[in-house]
Amino acid sequence: MGTVDIWFVNLGIKITDLQKSFSIGNFSIAYYGMILGSGVLFGLLVATIIAKKNGENPEVYLDLAIYGTIFGILCARTYYVAFSWDYYRNNLLEIFNLRGGGIAMYGSAIGAVLTVVVYSRIKKLNFGQLCDTASCGLITGQIVGRWGNFVNCEAFGGYTDNLLAMRLNVDKVHSYMISQELADKMITVDGVKYIQVHPTFLYESLWNLGVLIIMILFTKHKKWNGEVFCLYLIGYGIGRFWIEGLRTDQLQIGDTGIAISQVVALVTAAVGALLIVYNRRKKAAAKAASAEGNEKE
Repeated sequence: MGTVDIWFVNLGIKITDLQKSFSIGNFSIAYYGMILGSGVLFGLLVATIIAKKNGENPEVYLDLAIYGTIFGILCARTYYVAFSWDYYRNNLLEIFNLRGGGIAMYGSAIGAVLTVVVYSRIKKLNFGQLCDTASCGLITGQIVGRWGNFVNCEAFGGYTDNLLAMRLNVDKVHSYMISQELADKMITVDGVKYIQVHPTFLYESLWNLGVLIIMILFTKHKKWNGEVFCLYLIGYGIGRFWIEGLRTDQLQIGDTGIAISQVVALVTAAVGALLIVYNRRKKAAAKAASAEGNEKE
């Protein structure tokens, strides 16, 4: 029997001899990249299904998937490197090592939104409607993409012994991700050292699944184009704020100890909520004014 590398100790699930890539000839393919690619495909599938139901052109979302993936990855990597500069300034070549992990989901979301902004203006399409449909695809990609962190043994939280507690073989984990708390509570089983952590990648994947379901159900009740996207901002923002607080590898603002993703999460959730309240009140006021005008006539 091989070495147990990932162990959901309270569920009795063990994964042995974890591999992060496989080879075809002399070419190595990382599972991380394959999972991210699968996320793009599943996201495109969801977006095109919703587009067809809304009477939109599904090919628009194929274009957005292509451009959004390119700029999403560039923004995700830039975001991550910018807030990890203390490491990358002495390891410049590592900036281009995407196969080693190190992208920020908020960076990818920013890149995707910027893509929609530019695309909608060039093609003269309704920005709000594009965002509503594309955001359903985006969060689907995030649901799947988080499992790339699983195979890379990263994006985990501090110590826990809850039902979903996950033990990781220390040899599979980057040392900078191991907090002092985890080091103090390190476990040795059959000569293998483990840290026991919150599987925050799993929390976020499940949370996003719930947000996606709510977004899809809400679509037929939306009052204006862009409202579903605002719901995404709120749902994803709340979940990310909570989950980011558990992680040991937070990207922080300088030496402040403040996690940048928590700040972005609060801001985006607040913006989404304010836009929904403002536009709903605006619609209600316009409807009331119209009704009053009809009565006078």
